[in-house]
Amino acid sequence: MTTARDIMTAQPECVATDDSLALAAQQMRRLKVGALPICGPDQKIKGVLTDRDIVVRGLGTGKDPGQTNSGSFNDGEAVTVGADDPIDELLNVMIDHKVKRLPVIDGSKLVGMVSIADVARNLPQPDVGQLVEALSLD
Repeated sequence: MTTARDIMTAQPECVATDDSLALAAQQMRRLKVGALPICGPDQKIKGVLTDRDIVVRGLGTGKDPGQTNSGSFNDGEAVTVGADDPIDELLNVMIDHKVKRLPVIDGSKLVGMVSIADVARNLPQPDVGQLVEALSLD
């Protein structure tokens, strides 16, 4: 049985809730990623910040990226999947919550991230097609 742990990108870096959007954007550039998990001082996942969030919800609404905290982009409880959860569950979570990137936790500890690209590289085409189709609606 394939699990989230089998296809995730391990050891993701977090952006802290009190880090600025500018710092988060620099971190994304350095890591060559389009999203970072947002972690609180307790090192627990609070959400996910995307490059689109920075541009559309930050810059697009006139927020100063040097003065706006990444934590202000938390949208409630973070959507996550367990590291040992089966792929079917991972796909259902991504589809149900319409997310292209999903933090992977072991207990409450962040251990990885799964993106739509990870799914495409590791799963059969019908599974990938179902996910892409579901996330492309709206």
